Amino acid sequence: MLAPLLFVWPLSIAFTHYFANNVANFPYDQALREHVAAIARQVKLVNGKPMLTLPASARALLRADETDSVYFHVITRDGRFLAGDKDLPIPDLLAEMEIIPGEIYLRDAEFNGQDLRFAYTYLAEPEMPKERWVVVEVAETTEKRNQLANKIVASVILPQFIIIPLAVMLVWFGLSRGLRPLTRLRKTIETRDPGDLSPIATRRVPEELEPLVEAFNEMLERMKKNVEAQQRFVADAAHQMRTPLTGLKTQAQFAIREKDPEALRHALRQIATGVDRAGRLVNQLLTLARTEGGSEPAQQRHEPLDLAQLIREVVEEWVMVAIEKGIDLGYESSGPVMITGNAFLLRELAKNLVDNALRYTPTGGHVTCRILGNFSTVMLEVEDDGIGISEEQAELVFERFYRVDDATTEGSGLGLAIVQEIAMQHDSKASLRPNPRGRGAVARVVFAAWHPPAPPPPPPDDFSELYRQSPPIGP
Repeated sequence: MLAPLLFVWPLSIAFTHYFANNVANFPYDQALREHVAAIARQVKLVNGKPMLTLPASARALLRADETDSVYFHVITRDGRFLAGDKDLPIPDLLAEMEIIPGEIYLRDAEFNGQDLRFAYTYLAEPEMPKERWVVVEVAETTEKRNQLANKIVASVILPQFIIIPLAVMLVWFGLSRGLRPLTRLRKTIETRDPGDLSPIATRRVPEELEPLVEAFNEMLERMKKNVEAQQRFVADAAHQMRTPLTGLKTQAQFAIREKDPEALRHALRQIATGVDRAGRLVNQLLTLARTEGGSEPAQQRHEPLDLAQLIREVVEEWVMVAIEKGIDLGYESSGPVMITGNAFLLRELAKNLVDNALRYTPTGGHVTCRILGNFSTVMLEVEDDGIGISEEQAELVFERFYRVDDATTEGSGLGLAIVQEIAMQHDSKASLRPNPRGRGAVARVVFAAWHPPAPPPPPPDDFSELYRQSPPIGP
């Protein structure tokens, strides 16, 4: 605040000096006008010839000023001197526009090294040529004016030497007190433990800072939920990874001690199966982390796409897996259906739904991927006739690492959690319910249908159509 103040202060002094001069000139200019008017009344024009009767008392009155020197003269434009000081400069009548006889004018000039203030007027009869006009002029030095202007400036500037430092002190004091709650809030945040995500108390926070603190508390609450979810996820992931790794270590130790070739090959097959299971778990963990974090912007972009074609391609990829398990994998669709989504994430969603259905369907069972659409929605449905699911389990299967039957099936419990996360990113929600047609379960995800924007209306084909659409002109 001091920088703009130090910049404005000289400007304030300059403006004060300018206005002080105007104020000081006003009363003395009025006195000059009165002197000019008094002398002009003593001049008579008789047949175009000036006659001046200026008594000695009037001359003495003009010279009575003790501070300034006063000069005057009465002279015609053609150079005829009537009275006063001969050396005073005469105003150039031809250089001045719209001069009215009898009007009193003011000007500044220099005379004998002194600054003078002039008041003058012209006296003339009607239709008298300008060369014969009579000039009455009174001038005085500017000492009284300068003294009065300096007093005005001093009366304004001198109090500022007291007011400005006092204002600086008051501003410093007010800002210090006003910013004290902000300083206290900053110290509160700085001294917090890095792991402390509890909300900041708003009891002693100023009213202006309450919205900021409330927004900060909301951010802390979101961070707390994210941290808790990450900690829970890391703990669950570590637990899930520990199981296959422990199994791999056990199988490896068994293979090291085994001498029977057939038993050794069996142990190696078990190790290969464990590696596949661990690899699948790691891939699902990476997929879930990528889906939640959105660390790859290119894979998060949503575009219009044909969901029926995408699901058909996914089903074709899983046909061989279904044949190896002896499961009939089918696909049903009434035609192309358009939605707005991310092709990469939707493939992951479909893969996890098909994999989950094949995993819980016994040999000889059926799995059907179905696309049902109408004008506003598009539904992806994966139906199986496997072991089924209860209503209670249907609400839990989308949680991480939850498995319906750990004893008879292999899995990490992440597939449906990934499905739900991808569905939420597409403004949808996945569900898994008992199959209404009998055994098994049905997974559904409903998306909003996408329709291309309507094209603009075409222009008229000919001028007759344009004429029919235009209002008539004229009566």
